[in-house]
Amino acid sequence: MNNASASPILQVKNLEKTFWSNQKKTEVLKRIDLDVLRGEALGIVGPSGVGKSTLLHILGTLDKPTAGTVCYNGEDLFSWDDDRMASFRNRKLGFIFQFHHLLPEFSALENTMMPALIAGMDRHAADQSARDILSRLGLGDRLTHKRGELSGGEQQRVAVARALIMRPDIVLADEPTGNLDTHTGEDVFNLIIELNAELGITFIIVTHNEALSRKLQRCITLLDGQIVEKQQ
Repeated sequence: MNNASASPILQVKNLEKTFWSNQKKTEVLKRIDLDVLRGEALGIVGPSGVGKSTLLHILGTLDKPTAGTVCYNGEDLFSWDDDRMASFRNRKLGFIFQFHHLLPEFSALENTMMPALIAGMDRHAADQSARDILSRLGLGDRLTHKRGELSGGEQQRVAVARALIMRPDIVLADEPTGNLDTHTGEDVFNLIIELNAELGITFIIVTHNEALSRKLQRCITLLDGQIVEKQQ
């Protein structure tokens, strides 16, 4: 996708995040400025402990900044009340984590349906949407299998399907291949890139894997809580 004329879907201004422990101040994020363009696949890279996951959690409203703003389509997310923010997370965001967090008692189909049911979608419609997405991800013959009956790569693809069922504007992925072997991880990463191009959904991906990050349209590097490098 050519993002030359794309508008920002997220705008981060002067973002700071500070933690206190035993009266000791730790500045995790320091005056971050970042525009995330609509439809792009953006990587966030850097050593462990530099604030990558913290930044991702704030972008997903799972954590609040100490200072600064995060605007979605021009609106400050952290000016919203809890109900509106919860609806935003459910309907406009998808989340993929290093660990799939599938519920063991439910099938692949039921795990994928969960966000749609929480949003109040008709069960039949949710079932059909989940079937369609899982089939698109090569899991059409694994719909009734539970977590323990799926391989690691299949479990993570179910997690991808769950993130996509609401057709969100943005998917946030935190080390989505970090718990997979090299070959399976590359397959899942390539799948994410294909879905970004096909669906036009914005993906923001934290990864330690430099080889995989080079496949993304753009990467930012975090060091000591600041963006120190931008790669196009």
